[in-house]
Amino acid sequence: MADALRVVSGTLFFPRGGSAYVTRALARSLADRGVDLTLVAGSRHDLGGLGDAASFYSGIDVHEVDYTCALKNPDPMAFAGGPGQGPLQPSFEDRRGAPDRIFASLDDASYRLQVDAWTRALSAVAAARAHVLHLHHLTPINAAADLAAPGVPIVGTLHGTELLMLEAIAGAGAGRWPHAAAWAERLCRWASRCEQLVLAPGNSERAVELLGLEPDRFETLPNGFDPVVFRPCAVDRRRTWRRALVDEPRAWAPGGKPGSIAYGEDVLDALDRGPVIVYVGRFTEVKRLPLLLEAFAEARGRMTTPASLILVGGHPGEWEGEHPAETVERLGLPDVLLAGWYDQSELPELLAAADLLVLPSVRESFGQVIVEAMACGVPAIAAASLGPAKIIDDGKTGWLFAVDDRAGLADALAAAVNDPDERARRARLGVQDASDRFTWAAIAGRLEGILQRAASSGRARRAGAGRHAAEATTASAAE
Repeated sequence: MADALRVVSGTLFFPRGGSAYVTRALARSLADRGVDLTLVAGSRHDLGGLGDAASFYSGIDVHEVDYTCALKNPDPMAFAGGPGQGPLQPSFEDRRGAPDRIFASLDDASYRLQVDAWTRALSAVAAARAHVLHLHHLTPINAAADLAAPGVPIVGTLHGTELLMLEAIAGAGAGRWPHAAAWAERLCRWASRCEQLVLAPGNSERAVELLGLEPDRFETLPNGFDPVVFRPCAVDRRRTWRRALVDEPRAWAPGGKPGSIAYGEDVLDALDRGPVIVYVGRFTEVKRLPLLLEAFAEARGRMTTPASLILVGGHPGEWEGEHPAETVERLGLPDVLLAGWYDQSELPELLAAADLLVLPSVRESFGQVIVEAMACGVPAIAAASLGPAKIIDDGKTGWLFAVDDRAGLADALAAAVNDPDERARRARLGVQDASDRFTWAAIAGRLEGILQRAASSGRARRAGAGRHAAEATTASAAE
């Protein structure tokens, strides 16, 4: 009987946002298929469990690189640390005042600290004995792999944020960040080192252009959902939103802790009067939350039934641009409420207590929450770009509007709110479409095939190199 495929997977980032959920789902699904998988992951123990890798990736053999001590350092990215520790992760986003500064701003000394920490982590899990490495994003883990596991083939999964930074560098970012050119070169080099690169269907053309590789180096693979967790179900809507908004609030004001924004019982009466629209995601610039709130303000006057908009998300303390609470106040929108951050496992109940999902992101690599909402029987409104355009069949399973088109988004919101029969029709079709195309089990099966092929290719290369070395030795001896 052949040995199980041994995979060492890695993600530089502590758990937050969609890429962490994808990493977890793929790791668990591969393990369910019999793959021997170990995950090395960034972790924080200072966020009340939200950034704790061991907890978030429970059920997976996980080895943490802990950033907690680094955060006590005057410069978290200048922290060396010891075994199991490392300097704070950088970011692909440039958020003013954030401790995790953008990669493109880091000098060579900070870069070396990153590589050293992740070389220790990969060595600790014997990555050199893996059949294949599966690395999420393009980060210093890729450079560490060359030191800790030379010759082991790499499959990289791109989540899109690295492409956003490369696009920013190609634009105004080259002069904005002092080390932008060096980091662009590194990302391209790491990509070329990968046996195969896996990405969401909407990102293929961008990746080919930005990374300078041939199209056959890329394999498109959508994200998925767990049909046991995400499915249509009945919930007590008022009780669900009372818990999230009134009794156990998690929303936070700028500079405040989770729960610093809370509401009274009166908001529940408003939710009973008409459809509930939810946004789920981070509060980053690419998500276009100001556009959403301005479009909602415009659409309200055309809604025949009053609707409420609830913003679910915003990792505590993290936002770009104007905080949504400030936008709500500026526009005078009492029917827009903030619910705070929820783990993916908690989303089905919130989705079931909604009538519509809206995702206005300008460059959404996939749109995980769209699939999850569809699986729960909640149709979506989204910008027609990249991932969402590949998921939603406009007019059939949801609504698409042109990117950054405030009027188009307002039209879609008004049309969806005013036609409950059409919402129900698209919801039914969406449930079936999600089940047909996006379960994790099927997607993990395809990924396992990619990993197996990469491992086989690596073994063939090493065998060939061994034969050449033996032939050279024999020839030398004969001489």
